[in-house]
Amino acid sequence: MDNPAKMSLDAIDLKILAELQADARIPNLTLAERVGLSPSPCSRRVRLLEQAGVVAGYRALIDRAAVGLSVTAFAGIRVERHSRDNAEAFIAAVRDMPEVIACHLVSGDADFLLEVVVPDIAAYEATVLRGLLALPTVRDIRTSFAMRSDKLDGPLPLPKPA
Repeated sequence: MDNPAKMSLDAIDLKILAELQADARIPNLTLAERVGLSPSPCSRRVRLLEQAGVVAGYRALIDRAAVGLSVTAFAGIRVERHSRDNAEAFIAAVRDMPEVIACHLVSGDADFLLEVVVPDIAAYEATVLRGLLALPTVRDIRTSFAMRSDKLDGPLPLPKPA
């Protein structure tokens, strides 16, 4: 399956997803016990969820401050001309900027909302001056800085299994 939205998820799939969100390194035997399956069918279901793109990947959650990334900024970007080509070019450019960890097309005053994580304000300034403002479609940038972050990388609010 290519499109995760087309996969029908049952109660066991939702339980598997909830467990994987809580601990992606959970051993299959433990996962199977928690969701009420034997290990082989559980492993098969996880593989199907991965192949369908419902489970898009696995990664470690790293403490930002522990690796020297103490500034989180939210940049509201307004673009000059609204067109599909401009939007795709902007998104492609942002994908190549490692300090931009999230990019959302939004409604309201901004066209895009970026989450930018950097070591300090000087690094954010460089990101703006050498990265974002260098893009030909960017008209305006409005930035808000996170003073404190209390919930990062929270699990998705999955529907409760029936």
